[in-house]
Amino acid sequence: MVANQLYELCEAVGPEPTRSDLVPAYVRLLRDNEAEVRIAAAGKVTKFCRILNSELAIQNILPCVKELSTDSSQHVRSALASVIMGMAPILGKDATIEQLLPIFLSLLKDEFPDVRLNIISKLDQVNQVIGIDLLSQSLLPAIVELAEDRHWRVRLAIIEYIPLLASQLGVGFFDDKLGALCMQWLKDKVYSIRDAAANNVKRLAEEFGPDWAMQHIVPQVLDMINNPHYLYRMTILHAVSLLAPVMGKDITCSKLLPVVINASKDRVPNIKFNVAKVLQSLIPIVDQS
Repeated sequence: MVANQLYELCEAVGPEPTRSDLVPAYVRLLRDNEAEVRIAAAGKVTKFCRILNSELAIQNILPCVKELSTDSSQHVRSALASVIMGMAPILGKDATIEQLLPIFLSLLKDEFPDVRLNIISKLDQVNQVIGIDLLSQSLLPAIVELAEDRHWRVRLAIIEYIPLLASQLGVGFFDDKLGALCMQWLKDKVYSIRDAAANNVKRLAEEFGPDWAMQHIVPQVLDMINNPHYLYRMTILHAVSLLAPVMGKDITCSKLLPVVINASKDRVPNIKFNVAKVLQSLIPIVDQS
């Protein structure tokens, strides 16, 4: 298929023939009547733009990208979403903010979950280009909305993106906007989300330090140990085992260990079994002498 091979041809002939002769051919493929052709062409859009200069990409390719973002085929939109973030460094900050960002935001709200998922998984590629202020103003509201997405794989992708987002936004902004979500995920109905949420609080404690975690994470996590649902209590035990190495001996002994020991009295056998596993994992931390 020509759409699959055109990029390889561009690499072979070099930038100049590509710009003069092959750009029109590629544009025709992006606008082909057959969805399969548009899917193949859309998946190469970032690679193709790398061969061009930013001016040519904005002039010739970007209009097609805008059209594809509302394509009638969800698979075309998904193919575009999987690569479009890579265009940001190529086009530069101004063109990304003015022209690409609205496309990102529309794809983040696409009705097809794989489209949303493909955008989320590549969000880091645009962070450095648009800057922290715009990231917090434009992308963050969409991210917060997706944190409660009805499809668990989308929620999972957001959780995995949170530590990177936190490191770029900083402590103050994170406390205001995202802290409650991180606690909410610990009580998600899907196990994979709860497990990822436990790892997420550990990574946040590593990013911002034990003092911050003691103020913003540990009390909220420990409060959940009395949740009526035993599966959520198991998640909290798992979170405690992950937090302990980050928090250190003193906090583990004074705050975490008493909660774990108290959980050994739980009426659910599975909780007691998990308490035993957590206690075993805490031994190297509390017995550092």
